[in-house]
Amino acid sequence: MATFLTAALYKFVELSDFADLKAPLIDCCNHNNVKGTILLAPEGINGTIAGSSEGVRAVLEFLRSDARFADLVHKKSFSEKAPFYRLRIRLKREIVTMGIPDINPSLMTGKYVKPDQWNKLLDDPDVVVVDVRNNFEVSMGTFAGAINPKTTSFSDLPKWALQEAALRDKPKVAMFCTGGIRCEKSTAFLRSQGFQEVYHLEGGILKYLETVPEAESRWQGECFVFDERVSVIHDLKLGNYQLCRACREPISREDQVSEFFVLGVSCPHCHDSKSETQKQGFSERQRQIELAKRRKQAHIGARYDVKETVDGGID
Repeated sequence: MATFLTAALYKFVELSDFADLKAPLIDCCNHNNVKGTILLAPEGINGTIAGSSEGVRAVLEFLRSDARFADLVHKKSFSEKAPFYRLRIRLKREIVTMGIPDINPSLMTGKYVKPDQWNKLLDDPDVVVVDVRNNFEVSMGTFAGAINPKTTSFSDLPKWALQEAALRDKPKVAMFCTGGIRCEKSTAFLRSQGFQEVYHLEGGILKYLETVPEAESRWQGECFVFDERVSVIHDLKLGNYQLCRACREPISREDQVSEFFVLGVSCPHCHDSKSETQKQGFSERQRQIELAKRRKQAHIGARYDVKETVDGGID
């Protein structure tokens, strides 16, 4: 069985010619049979790609041949199932949308904390810890004691931060997210608002789960990822969540035994919001998917590419 390499990457860097990068990047990915989603914006690049080890490495080498991406860092994981079924390279205003002008993480982000030092920071009584991901992600797993802003969009975070008294109760603020990109902008925003001691988990939750031994871990639950794996646990092993193909919400094992769960048709999150006509359409799609599987053929209805956050970025 083929093994797929997944590489998550981002870099805040000035790209005045970001639109010109799209076509050659598409050509490189297609030539190496690499799939996934990459966002390009004036403030940098953000993406997750997957394919053969040789193909993904070729794309990374292509990116790093541009001096602005020479030090581009990526996080890698492996799977036996293709995480993506198509390639999307999109031009955006921001690589992760906060909607606040003049926030430049490349100049004013918070202090990086290595994963092996994160537990020590969590134990500091002078620190307030904030999970900057969206509410559905936090509900799947988080660090014990972290504040959940309960946002539905990353662009909701600035308003929450300006109103949240808990951020001012202690002299230090530590933030974390899936891969690090939302933390870069969040800590830059706090610094722009006068916060002095702001920290964030370098490499995000994924790097923590990859490098910190489970016996020493403070992580609780699973981590949502923006590809076909849906969630991962320690050592970046495949988690227990699946994806509802009707509403695209992650569903737990408990959800999967619910009377409202019908494979490909509905789940407890969307059972009451989908019409009978919609459910009939989903049911027919699922029948076609299962038929294609028996014939060992691909079916477009089975496709699940990166779940973009409603803020327009991926993390």
